[in-house]
Amino acid sequence: MSPPLPRIALTPGEPAGIGPELCVQCAQQAYPAELVAIADPQLLQARAQLLGLPLQLSPVDFTAPPQAQCPGTLKIQPQTLARPAQPGRLDSANVDYVLASLRTAAKACQRGDYAALVTGPVNKEVINRAGQPFTGHTEFLAQLTGTPQVVMMLATPGLRVALVTTHLPLRAIFATITPAWLEQTVRITWQGLHRLFGLSDPRLLVCGLNPHAGEGGHMGREEIEIIEPVLEQLRQEGMRITGPLPADTLFIDKYLRSTDAVIAMYHDQGLPVLKHMGFGKAINITLGLPFIRTSVDHGTALELAGSGHADTGSLEAALQTAIEMATKGD
Repeated sequence: MSPPLPRIALTPGEPAGIGPELCVQCAQQAYPAELVAIADPQLLQARAQLLGLPLQLSPVDFTAPPQAQCPGTLKIQPQTLARPAQPGRLDSANVDYVLASLRTAAKACQRGDYAALVTGPVNKEVINRAGQPFTGHTEFLAQLTGTPQVVMMLATPGLRVALVTTHLPLRAIFATITPAWLEQTVRITWQGLHRLFGLSDPRLLVCGLNPHAGEGGHMGREEIEIIEPVLEQLRQEGMRITGPLPADTLFIDKYLRSTDAVIAMYHDQGLPVLKHMGFGKAINITLGLPFIRTSVDHGTALELAGSGHADTGSLEAALQTAIEMATKGD
């Protein structure tokens, strides 16, 4: 007897961006899962009409078993826009809609209504301009679920990069990387690779914080006083960890071919390399939440909204990964 299909929540993100049309385009394919958009039905229908694509929406029925996604259809859990969205034109009136769809999705995932959440891109600037403090999905979902620490990990074929710090100004990074924070980051990453990716003994490669990993203390002492002691403690527990190594020479085949994930100390230390390798095919995964969450690796691309030229590759990869993780979990 085959396991039940997963039911996947999908939030299109910023209604004026490419998120809604990516959802419409992905809905033209078959998936071994029930995809449910938490969105305004009129928004999706309008974008489908603009693209000239068929889209049949039907309400999600949580009392029935999930059904496989059929091309040209999409299940929906309605969330109403404040004002009709115009492709490419941000409207602060719809900020509450964006955040409400995320809250609805997170609560439903926590109840067990969905096996995973896949998120489309949001525009942080318009959210903050509307008076809502927002640094990113990762931090927002952690706060919503009361999770004290989560790990942002991006993945593309051949490379996974987990971050010790995420959306922080550079001056705040040094104070954030404490022994306790670093230790928990490594543990969450190890557990995520083990539980969600089925790796029995994950191999981790850790970047130093300073140039040349501190050059023996001549370019900073964080490696000596914080990073190395934490890594050594975890190695004593049996974790396979290499580092800290200089970030400028770590991302080469010599090291990457024998690792399952790189742990970078900050956002722009690890993600430029990963996005250079696989932009448009990479995905964002939040480790440590009480549910599976994946996302696209790109922004709202307002200039492409409504054109039909947006690349669906990252959303397709995020959906496939969420389905695979949810199925493994079963």
